[in-house]
Amino acid sequence: MIDSHCHLDFEAFDDDRAAVVQRAAAAGVTRIVNPAVDLGACEAALRLTAEYDGVYAAIGIHPNSTVDFSPEHMAAVENYARRPKVVAIGEIGLDYHWDSSPPSTQKAAFEAQLALAARLGLPVIIHNREASDDVMAILEAWAATLPEAMRDRPGVLHSFSGDMAIAERALAAGFYLGFTGPITFKNADETRRIAATVPLDRLLVETDAPYLTPVPYRGKRNEPAYIPYMVERLAALKLVTTEEMAQATTQNAERLFRLP
Repeated sequence: MIDSHCHLDFEAFDDDRAAVVQRAAAAGVTRIVNPAVDLGACEAALRLTAEYDGVYAAIGIHPNSTVDFSPEHMAAVENYARRPKVVAIGEIGLDYHWDSSPPSTQKAAFEAQLALAARLGLPVIIHNREASDDVMAILEAWAATLPEAMRDRPGVLHSFSGDMAIAERALAAGFYLGFTGPITFKNADETRRIAATVPLDRLLVETDAPYLTPVPYRGKRNEPAYIPYMVERLAALKLVTTEEMAQATTQNAERLFRLP
């Protein structure tokens, strides 16, 4: 299995990072994609790719980290993105929940990083919080310009929390949908209803660790070893075995990120 979104570089893992990776492997999670949230995190994520064979990096500036964004930042992002074991541009997007950065600045950073992804032939990892219409309008326009080789792997809407209409638009544009711990929550019936409609070849599982811990560990720090809980819930929704769901989501992540 593959944890397609884990912030392994965050300080929540500073005391036991190696043990976290070992527990993941013991649970069958052999590869982890670590998205950056700012330039400092890009460096940290790259260091972890050198330290752990199964860890890969996504390079990008999170919308909540864009308040000081300028076009000059893109040179650094591109330099990092050309390094070995970088498999995506991310985590990028829009966040209207927190008042961390003006929407116009977020959009400028988002569009600049999408342009870089297209130029480098890398998929994108999309953060969307309370900005679905703007996110999808930008992504649909961007995806329509992609070369043929990227049309079926433009990226993933990470920790999907939109409604059915947004899910349908994302799938129509070629995107994958990633599901995290909330799919196991008691009050997440709508998210589960949407997940059940997503084609098997467009599903990804992710932790977003250290956040969004699934039941039965909700309230504690999340980690990649808990990926099987998302796999099991999605398998039940799609009426397939856990082994079939594990194989499908692994193959999907391999295809999207071109993992070995």
